[in-house]
Amino acid sequence: MPQPVERTDPEGVDFGWVMQVTFVATIVVGAPLVAALSTTTALPTWSARAVFAARVGALVWFVTALFTYAYARRTTDSADPDAD
Repeated sequence: MPQPVERTDPEGVDFGWVMQVTFVATIVVGAPLVAALSTTTALPTWSARAVFAARVGALVWFVTALFTYAYARRTTDSADPDAD
């Protein structure tokens, strides 16, 4: 018999949800973006390709994390009328 999944009721922003959504959205948005941007850049070696993917991927991850956190904070604030 599988163990039941534990549930939490966080106050404020659920950072677990933010990180999960950031991870998935970064892959879904980032992979096509890196591929599209790589067509306009000269990448002669594998190390140049890896550095390019890491730099663009890091930027995509950071921007996605900020937007995801802002969304979670806005929806949490609007759902809680007693919030300061």
